[in-house]
Amino acid sequence: MRAVPTGVRERPPVVSVLLISASALALEVLLMRLFAIVQWHHFAYMIISLALLGYGVSGTFVTLCRSWLLRRFGISYLLNSTGFAVSTLGGFLCVQRLPFNPLEILWDPGQWLYLLAAYLILLLPFFFAANCIVLAFAAFDRHIPRIYGFDLVGAGLGSLGILALLFLLAPERALQALGMVAVVATGVAALELRLRYRWPLLAGSLMLAALGPLLPPEWVALEISPYKPLSQALQVAGTKVTETRSGPHGQLTVLENPRIPFRLAEGLSLNNRVEPPAQYAVFVDGGDPSPITRYDGDDRRIAYLDYQTSALPFHLATPGPVLIIGLGGGSGLLQARYHGAAPTVVVELNPQIAALLQERHAEFAGWPLLSPHTEVRIAEARGFLARDDRRYRIIQMSLLDAAGASSAGLYALNENYLYTREGLALFYRHLEPGGLLAITRWVKLPPRDGLKLVATAAEMLRSEGLEEPGRRLAMIRGWQTSTLLIRKGYFDPAEIAGVRRFCEERSFDVVWYPGITAPETNRFNVLASPYFYEGAKALLGPTRDAFIDDYKFAIAPATDDRPYFFNFFKWRSLGEILSLRRQGGFSLVELGYLVLVLTLLQALVVSFMLVLVPLLFRSRDREMPPPLYTGGILFYFTAIGLAFLFIEIAFIQRFILFLAEPVYTVAVMLFGFLLFSGLGSFASRRLAERYPGNDVAIAVAGIVVFTLVSIGLHPPIFSALSHQPAAVKFLVSMGLIAPLAFFMGMPFPLALSRIAQGTAWLLPWAWGVNGFASLMSAIIATLLALHFGFSAVLIAAIALYTGAALVHRTALAVEGAGAH
Repeated sequence: MRAVPTGVRERPPVVSVLLISASALALEVLLMRLFAIVQWHHFAYMIISLALLGYGVSGTFVTLCRSWLLRRFGISYLLNSTGFAVSTLGGFLCVQRLPFNPLEILWDPGQWLYLLAAYLILLLPFFFAANCIVLAFAAFDRHIPRIYGFDLVGAGLGSLGILALLFLLAPERALQALGMVAVVATGVAALELRLRYRWPLLAGSLMLAALGPLLPPEWVALEISPYKPLSQALQVAGTKVTETRSGPHGQLTVLENPRIPFRLAEGLSLNNRVEPPAQYAVFVDGGDPSPITRYDGDDRRIAYLDYQTSALPFHLATPGPVLIIGLGGGSGLLQARYHGAAPTVVVELNPQIAALLQERHAEFAGWPLLSPHTEVRIAEARGFLARDDRRYRIIQMSLLDAAGASSAGLYALNENYLYTREGLALFYRHLEPGGLLAITRWVKLPPRDGLKLVATAAEMLRSEGLEEPGRRLAMIRGWQTSTLLIRKGYFDPAEIAGVRRFCEERSFDVVWYPGITAPETNRFNVLASPYFYEGAKALLGPTRDAFIDDYKFAIAPATDDRPYFFNFFKWRSLGEILSLRRQGGFSLVELGYLVLVLTLLQALVVSFMLVLVPLLFRSRDREMPPPLYTGGILFYFTAIGLAFLFIEIAFIQRFILFLAEPVYTVAVMLFGFLLFSGLGSFASRRLAERYPGNDVAIAVAGIVVFTLVSIGLHPPIFSALSHQPAAVKFLVSMGLIAPLAFFMGMPFPLALSRIAQGTAWLLPWAWGVNGFASLMSAIIATLLALHFGFSAVLIAAIALYTGAALVHRTALAVEGAGAH
C-alpha cells in the first residue's frame, strides 16, 4: 500500500529538489576547496568523503521512520530543508574551530576524537539534503524518474554554479551564497506543496536569504591551521599581508616583511655569495611560498640564481628560445634573463599568479624590463604544446609543487600529466636538435622523485624508438634539489665537461652522465652510499625491471593511464617505515595513500552496519522479502552506485588531457554527465512502458556499448582535434558523453520504481545502499587507477553494470513478500 502525504497534492517539489541538489553538489566541491585552504588536500578528501555518508545514513533513517515521516510529509520536508540550510554554513564554521591537526593523527589518539566530531558535523547537511530527496521519492513514487531527473540536473547546475561562484567570491562568501540558495529552497518547497502558510514561508525565506551577505566577515573568516607555512610565516615579527586573491585554482596570499626579509631560493648552493634582493612571499592555499623578487635591471643582484641546480641547462645549451612551465613568483623567468635567454615563453595555468607579476607587483618584479622578450600564456602546459608548433632550445620545469607537502606524501594521489611518459614525450618533441628538457625536483631520502623521474624519462626515450637512453640523460643534485636533463641527441664530451665544471664550482654532486664512474659521485653532499647514482645506473641498465620491483618505494614510470607520479607507496615497506616513526620515519609514509585506504575501511565498516540496521529493526508489520530479493537490491544498487562514478571519474581524467583546462574540465564534465543522465531519467518511464521487463537490460546495453566505443574512439578524435579552439573541444566533448550519460541516468529510477510498486518500505533502503556505494566508488576508483590504470576502472564499470542487469532480471523479479 502506498503512503500518501497528508495535506499536499500529487505534485512533487521538483524545483526545491533541484535547488537542494545543486546546493549539495556545490557544497561538496566547495568544502574540498575550503579544507584545502585551512588544512591539507587529502585530509580534506578524507573528511568530505565520510561526510557523504549522510546520503547513506539518510536511507537508513527514512527506512526506519518512513510511515511517521510520510504522514507528516510537508513538515518533514520543510524541517529537513531548513536543517540543510542551517548546517550548510554552520557545519563548516563549527568544524574549523576544532583543534584538529591531521599531521599528528598517527601518534595522538585525541586527534581521532576531533576527526569523529568533524565527520558528524559535516554529515548533517548531506543527511538533510538526502532526506528531502528520498522523502520525495517515497511520497511521490509514481514520479520517481521525474524527481530523479530534477535531482541530477540540479547537481549538474551546481557543478557549474560553484565554479562561477569561486570566480566571483572568496570561498567563505561562496559558502554563504550556498546557504542562501538552501534557504530559498525551503520557501519554494512550501509553495510547490501548496502548504497553508506557503506565502509567508516563501517571503520569510527570501528575506533571510537577502540578509545573508550582511553577516559580519569575522563570522565566516577562514581559520588556517597553525601548522601550515602561511600561519607560521605570519608569526614572524613584521610580517604583513599585502594582498589576497581567490579563485578556482586556489587562494593566493602575498606577504611582505620589511624587518626580517624573506630570502627564498630553493636548493641554493652553499658556495653562493650573493644575497637575494627584497622579496614578497606568495602562498597558494597556505602552502610553501614562492618568491616575487625585486628586479631593477641590475643582473648582478640576481646572480644567486646561477647557484641553483636548475641553472645547469643554461651552461650547456647554445642561445635559443626558452619555454618555462609554471611562472610561480617569476624566479625561473629571472634565471633565464640572467643567462641571456631570449625569447622566453612562460606557460602558467593560474591567471591570478600571472596577474601578480604583470599588474599589482609589476614595478617591483621588473615586469616592464622583462616583458619585451617574454610571452606569458595562460594555459595548461600540454594543452599549450598541442597547439604550439615552435621548437625550443630549453624547456624548463622547476619545482612545480610545495616541498613540505611533497615530503609528507600529501601529493601521493594527485594526478599529474606533466611527469608521465607521454607528457615527457610531448615536451621532448618540442625541443630543437641538441635542445634540453630540464626538470628540477626536491631531493627526498631515500631517493624517490629523482629515481622515478629517471625511470619515466628512460621509458619515454625507449617509447620514442631511441636506444641507449643513458647517453641522452644527465642528472645532478644539491642538498635540497636535483635536476635531470634530457637531451635531443647524445651528450657530447664538451657538455659532459660542462656538467662536471658546473657542479665543481657550486659543490653539487653529479648523479649521472654518459660514462660516469662511482668515485665521481657523492663528493659534496655526502650520503652513506651513492644511492642516486646506483639507482640511476640500475634503471638505465638491463636489470631495471628487477630493480623497480625490489625497491622499497614505487618508482615504476608514470603513464597517462596511471598518472600518479607522486605515489611512492608500497605495502611491503609500510611495517619497516612505521617501526622508524619515532626516528624520523614519519616523513617516509605516503600519507595520501594511507588516508585513502583508511577512509575506505571506515566507510566499509560504517556502511555495513547502517545497511543492516533497517533489516534488523524493521516494523513487525513488514514481512521480510525472500533473501534473494533483498540481496538482489543490495547488489544492484551497490553495483550501479559504484559503476556510475567509475565511468564519470575515468572520463574526467581522459578529457582533462583533451580539454587542457583541469578546473573547467571537471565542472563541465560533471555538468554534462549529470544533465544528460537527468534527461535519461526523464525518458526512463517511457522506456519502461514500451519494454516492460527489458528496460534495465536495454539501458545497460547502451551503457556497455558506448563505453566500449569510447575506449577505442576517443584517442583518435582527441588527436585529430587537439589544435581546435577550446569552445569547439567543449562542444565535441558534450557530444561524446551525451549518449553514454543518457543511458546511465536510467538504471536507478527504473529499479527504484519497481521496488516502489512492491516492497515500498525498502525504497529508502535502496537509496541508502546506493548512497553508501557512491561514497566508496570514488575511493575504490582511485585505488584501481593507482594500481591498474583508468582503463581498468572503465572495464570494472562495465562488469558492474552487466552484473546489475543480470541481477535485475533474476533476483529482483522475485516478488517481495508482504509488500507495504
